[in-house]
Amino acid sequence: MKESRLKISLSSLAIFISVSLCLILLWHLRGLLVTLMIAVVLAATLSPIVDSAAKFVPRWLGVILAYLIVIGVVVGGGLVIGPTVFTQLQRLLQKFPIYLDILANTAESLVMRIGIREPRALELIEQLLDLQALITWGVRSSQKLLLSSLGVTRGIVGGAFNLILSVLLSAYLLAGSDKLIKGFVRLFPEPWDDKIEAQFEPVTQRMGRYIQGRILVSLVLGVAITIGLKFLGINEFALGLGVIAGFTNLIPFFGPVLGSIPALIVALAQGGWVFLWVLLLFVIIQNVETYVLDPLLVGSSVKVEPLYQLLAVLGGVQVLGIIGALIVPPWIAGAGVILENLYVEPKEQLKAINKSHEKCTIENG
Repeated sequence: MKESRLKISLSSLAIFISVSLCLILLWHLRGLLVTLMIAVVLAATLSPIVDSAAKFVPRWLGVILAYLIVIGVVVGGGLVIGPTVFTQLQRLLQKFPIYLDILANTAESLVMRIGIREPRALELIEQLLDLQALITWGVRSSQKLLLSSLGVTRGIVGGAFNLILSVLLSAYLLAGSDKLIKGFVRLFPEPWDDKIEAQFEPVTQRMGRYIQGRILVSLVLGVAITIGLKFLGINEFALGLGVIAGFTNLIPFFGPVLGSIPALIVALAQGGWVFLWVLLLFVIIQNVETYVLDPLLVGSSVKVEPLYQLLAVLGGVQVLGIIGALIVPPWIAGAGVILENLYVEPKEQLKAINKSHEKCTIENG
């Protein structure tokens, strides 16, 4: 009895030490893990293009063509709208302090019209209207998020290097996916090797569709906001504000709110009615995104509950900063496939079989 207890204790201690060493190793390799996570997301996003091209050309050539298409689209789009966006954003930054002063004056006059006289309330309102402090807080928060992202990659140079490494790794994953999958599943005993191999395709599809859906939704919203702002008379910054809204919309839940703030501040400087119309524009567009575009382009294929997406974004931001908000949700979507196929469905099937047996037993008894 004592020998068995001793063996169990030694084996438990060995497992504990092994797990601890693995966790320490993973912590020191966290930069490489983030790079690999980005590479997997990129590979899953470009997989449909590569699969389509591989029907006509060798797979390695399909990978090259896929990246050339993406680079061509990005560079072409930058050449077409880049100079205009840069000019508008530069002009917006120059005029932004004026718009902030107008915002503060409008808020102060609104407080006077309401007739608030209580000292504590006035003090609280003054603190809220301290735009310099709010801007400082916003800049510090943005810097903190950026530094937390760069902290994993050890600075801007490390971040650029890791981005290039992620692209190269994703290309390698796409080109040699079959060999890599077969080599990985060989590590598992039967029948788990076949079960795990069967999960790669649905996991890749769900992760890829998540990113593809978010990009498509952001593109639609950016174009709609640009057209809407031009129609409402904000021609001077319409394209720049639309690009800001489109990029921030890549971050679920919080991105659309952040993207609307610059446009609302500019609209307030144009007058109260313009502000109301721009606010209505963003409300309509966000409702269209929430109830039409997201369920159609993201939710229907990803099948991740909004609460889990929100927790994924919050957790990703907490650990990896802005990068985490972009790459953690697709990983959660992929993990949902594994959980659903390897645990939930077998559990439901077993429950259905047990119920069927019980029903047959009752009928025969």
